[in-house]
Amino acid sequence: MYARVTVQHAAARIEGPLLFLKRTLEVGLNEAVEVRGADGRARLGRIAALDEERVTVEVLESTTGLALPDVTARFFGEPLKFALGPGLLGRVFNGVGQVIDGGPPLAAHREPRIEGLPVNPVARETPRDFIETGVTAIDLMNSLVRGQKLPIFSGGGLPHDRMAVEIAAHARLRGARPEDFAIVFAGIGLPHERAEYFRRSLETSGGLERAALFLNLASDSSSQRLLTPRYALTAAEHLAFTEGKHVLVIITDMTNYCEALREVAGAKGEIPGRKGYPGYLYSDLATIYERAGCLRGARGTLTQLPILSMPSDDIGHPIPDLSGYITEGQIVLSRELERGGVYPPVNVLASLSRLMKNGTGRGYTHPDHPALASQLFAAYARAVQTRLLASVVGEEGLSESDRAYLAFGTEFERKLLCQDGPRAFEESMEAGWGVLRRLPQAELTRLSDAQIAGHVGVAP
Repeated sequence: MYARVTVQHAAARIEGPLLFLKRTLEVGLNEAVEVRGADGRARLGRIAALDEERVTVEVLESTTGLALPDVTARFFGEPLKFALGPGLLGRVFNGVGQVIDGGPPLAAHREPRIEGLPVNPVARETPRDFIETGVTAIDLMNSLVRGQKLPIFSGGGLPHDRMAVEIAAHARLRGARPEDFAIVFAGIGLPHERAEYFRRSLETSGGLERAALFLNLASDSSSQRLLTPRYALTAAEHLAFTEGKHVLVIITDMTNYCEALREVAGAKGEIPGRKGYPGYLYSDLATIYERAGCLRGARGTLTQLPILSMPSDDIGHPIPDLSGYITEGQIVLSRELERGGVYPPVNVLASLSRLMKNGTGRGYTHPDHPALASQLFAAYARAVQTRLLASVVGEEGLSESDRAYLAFGTEFERKLLCQDGPRAFEESMEAGWGVLRRLPQAELTRLSDAQIAGHVGVAP
């Protein structure tokens, strides 16, 4: 895979996944390295930092058993690459692109760098077209657009894993052939049972046939966690821009990635920033998120749906905060809704898809979709405000109109947000019209008379 060029025997110290070598050779940043100890086992790594005196190597496997006098480092003279070719879909890989499903390795037709290549902004096209996820709160209220990056902000214990599996199994690009749409699913820092859950769920649902699955375990090296999304995105770019497919990349959990980045940065002795994360957290996340998009002249596209769990449910934490700056909106999960038995517990008022207008409406979903979503947002916001008022004055102190909004809010959560299984977009639309029938027609100020007559009918 690589052309070996030099060997060095000058290990200074080992700290966690990092190997510090005395610099006696001319090497480059991000260059691939092979590390061997007395046991003779090869461990892949890459140069993470260097100066005039030393080279810092991120070892992608356990450093247990390495003794300084016996360490041999072999430099390859080029960065880490991923050997890719036909037959990528339906396969299961570990966090560094090695096949772990018992099948043969991929037939390598090309070996792109895992960091990806910089894209000229002029070559980008505006994301368009609607991707149906099967989740009403996303499809109807905060639509995902082909080429967009739309993260899911979750919290510890919330059902984002279940949502990820269901979206991976049922997502589709409306109007495209099924064979032109593919999923790349990357799990970062997973316990063994969760990794097995993802694999088993995709196999039983049939979703694995059109997916490439990358599983990085919690027991793997923290430095390996930093490469898992890059290997997954390299595979996605191959499917999108070489094979011409429309690819949806689901990454869970980006918080584990950021924790690994903080751990490795601390071991390298870097000066910490907010909450101990390195000062370059923003630019590092951007190297992952910005690999989504549509390119002029390319048949395929790459859409990202990264999932991150907010520490202490704090949306102002550096991870969700910086992710929100880079991406085009967010889907926020609510612990209050989850405790109330609503699944999926999407807080639609805190959620946003900034590119929704580019992929919905006439020619994409339905001509009445934007007006319906706008009316639902306005009515549910009024219902939430009315609940606060009712907690102060009591329900008996509310007006008849306010009581109608209270009933609407409950039905919105129970019949629109809550769903037992994936919904087709047409079913989501019908559920939206159905809950609006709880309101007097005079309150439907964001709908035209024709839309009210055609879909809402006589108010109860």
